[in-house]
Amino acid sequence: MGRVIMHSVVSVDGFIADEKDEVGPLHEWYFSGDVPIVVGRGEQDAPSGAESSFKVSHASADHVRSMWESIGTIVMGRNLFDLVNGWEGRPPAGDHVVVVSHRPKPEGWHPEASYHFVDGVRAAIDTAQELAGERVVAVNAGDVGAQILAAGLVDEVAMDVVPVVFGSGRRFFGGIDGQHLLEDPHVVIQGDRVLHLQFTVRRASAGTGE
Repeated sequence: MGRVIMHSVVSVDGFIADEKDEVGPLHEWYFSGDVPIVVGRGEQDAPSGAESSFKVSHASADHVRSMWESIGTIVMGRNLFDLVNGWEGRPPAGDHVVVVSHRPKPEGWHPEASYHFVDGVRAAIDTAQELAGERVVAVNAGDVGAQILAAGLVDEVAMDVVPVVFGSGRRFFGGIDGQHLLEDPHVVIQGDRVLHLQFTVRRASAGTGE
């Protein structure tokens, strides 16, 4: 199975959105660079003016492209699904989406899209990994991501840290309890108005409880 990576853009004080679910300047770096990023294609293939393309700095481009192209399935919570209407059945990366929700898919909503509504985080990860195969399962940070991390199902944590302080809002790690140790970052890339960090989750040592 592929890796499970919990990922989102985040403020320096640990928020992925404000109290109204608005991201403010968090995503500005996605559109302020010179290198177009289109999922599944190189920058030379990006159509001029395509609405689906993002433009990031040269420092961020290789990292963002490799991350997006590695994704097979995205796991998201119902709140985010409702906010963005499931990206209208076209996720920004990957071929499949698993929505953690007690409610089913809205009746008649984009029947052609590979979206799967699952009740419970363990079942969601099982479904996502089956769909992704050897590719990455990308878990959106927030309450659902925190539940998946607390359940010991996350392999890595990836953060795109933007230099802004929100003060309050939706936390990257939701309302997670207890300490969860990470290894030293194995990705540290400074882009324009963003710092890309990626950590492996430290597993408890057998017999030590650590």
